[in-house]
Amino acid sequence: MTFFERLRQRKLVQWALTYLAAAFALLQGIDIVAQRFVWPESIERVLIVALALGFFVVLVLAWYHGERGAQRVSGTELSILALLLAIGGGLLWRMAQSPGGNAVVSHADTTAVVAPAKSIAVLPLANESGEKDQQYFSDGLSEDLITALSQFAGLKVIGRNSSFQFRDTKLPSASLGQALGVAHLLEGSVRRAGDVVRISATLVNAADGSTLWSQHYDRPYKDLFALQDDITQSVAGALKAKLLDGAGAVVQSERPPSGNLDAWNAWTRGRFHDAMINPADERTAIGFYEQAITLDPRYARAYASLAITWSTLAGTFLSGDEQRQAYVKARAAADQALRLDPNSAHAHAARGLLLQWADFDWTGAEAEYRRAFELAPTETVIQFILARLLGVLGHPQQAIPMFRQVIATDPRNGGAWKWLGWDLAAVGQLEQAEQAARKAVELVPSSPFLAAGLVIIQIQRGETQAALISAQQISPDIWRDIALAFVLQAGNDHAAADAALKNLIEKSADGSAYQIAEVYALGKDPDNLFTWLDRAWDTRDAGVGRLLTDPFILRYRSDPRFAAFCRKVGLPTTTDAVVLP
Repeated sequence: MTFFERLRQRKLVQWALTYLAAAFALLQGIDIVAQRFVWPESIERVLIVALALGFFVVLVLAWYHGERGAQRVSGTELSILALLLAIGGGLLWRMAQSPGGNAVVSHADTTAVVAPAKSIAVLPLANESGEKDQQYFSDGLSEDLITALSQFAGLKVIGRNSSFQFRDTKLPSASLGQALGVAHLLEGSVRRAGDVVRISATLVNAADGSTLWSQHYDRPYKDLFALQDDITQSVAGALKAKLLDGAGAVVQSERPPSGNLDAWNAWTRGRFHDAMINPADERTAIGFYEQAITLDPRYARAYASLAITWSTLAGTFLSGDEQRQAYVKARAAADQALRLDPNSAHAHAARGLLLQWADFDWTGAEAEYRRAFELAPTETVIQFILARLLGVLGHPQQAIPMFRQVIATDPRNGGAWKWLGWDLAAVGQLEQAEQAARKAVELVPSSPFLAAGLVIIQIQRGETQAALISAQQISPDIWRDIALAFVLQAGNDHAAADAALKNLIEKSADGSAYQIAEVYALGKDPDNLFTWLDRAWDTRDAGVGRLLTDPFILRYRSDPRFAAFCRKVGLPTTTDAVVLP
């Protein structure tokens, strides 16, 4: 009997085709379930390997039992099957231990890491004054304590953005410590009654809720700064922390040099409104900062805050003449802040922001941010803006560890998770990138901008259907229009893609010129891509800062027009980012 006759007799081909059809159907079903339940990519990889090994097992079984089924299995056959199973088990074990498995989770979930002994989160002090409009006062005291404790070397202090998300929480201390990645919590309350301030403060061991230090203070309002210093020193003493020393760092203060409490009070009210990040509150904050400056004309921190707020208002909410006038005011405030205090980290950050957003002077902005970082290396805001600029300059590999540093002290910062995901994608680490993007959306589910970031990464991974679902779930906003234009351009419905692009151009030709260029890049239309890039530069679209890490536009970096555009806008012509298909 010939070999082919033996194949027919044992129905080997039928067995093989049946198995392949069943395996393919199983993989399709698993893929749909994995997308809905956000399973790690490693699960699908393990399944594919298991099914591939199973194919060889089926061939062995078919050869020996294909037609008659009553054949006895010999010792040789058992050895072959055992060897195949051993190889399969070894491969599965190696995959489970690979960086694509557990290591990815450890990067994306900071709460799984054991908190260092010298770590603390200052929870917002409860406002017990009975007046809701006094919350700015209790928040100001809390923020001042965060700033003061951040000056101590080796002490991990969680930033305001994360710790304030647990205002009035009923969670047990162990859950709070795990969520924030700290071993200790500082909690308490404040009441201002006339000229008297009453503060209760307690330092708690997060793991078991035990009290390490507790104190109740009744002090005259005029002694508020001395009271804050007492609390800071007591907490630092309990944690055996020492002030920062050397390496260029300079103790930063939010207080006016004159000690004028009314000026500090006005600045604190400005910070309260500044944190809301909307046009009305930004303008209210500006009014309070100006009031603080009137009360103490040498208040450098108030000038720096004023400059940053004018720049934020201009770059985020204004355009045209209004935007230009806002930048003029921001520049005057930043210059005055630096004249008053050349060692103010926030004053250097304010000037850097202007150089980046108003002047598109990337290298000048980097110099200011690096100087701010030298002066205040523990400030998460300064770490964040420096990390972003490193990405802008084409250095995502350098930006990634700095974003991780931001997240370590501000683990609930949605923006930091978003840009970590963007830079991870830029270096080809797409699975980790998607995890970071999902974390950003989880923390700030109301942000269309962060949700659009997830869509971009899903497109990069070839998950077009999942990207479309994510885009459709974004609340009505220009970023929903942008996300839909991206994903439809990546799909096969050309009519829908053209309609989405037309809609975006009609709605926001000037405000979204850079994103329109990205859509043309996705549509493989380089001529329109570079036309719209030029328009983005003409309108000073902030999106230009994403050029050197942009997954869609970098596909055309070998085009001579790409290098020419980089030179025109003052960006390097090289980047660490990888170009994916």
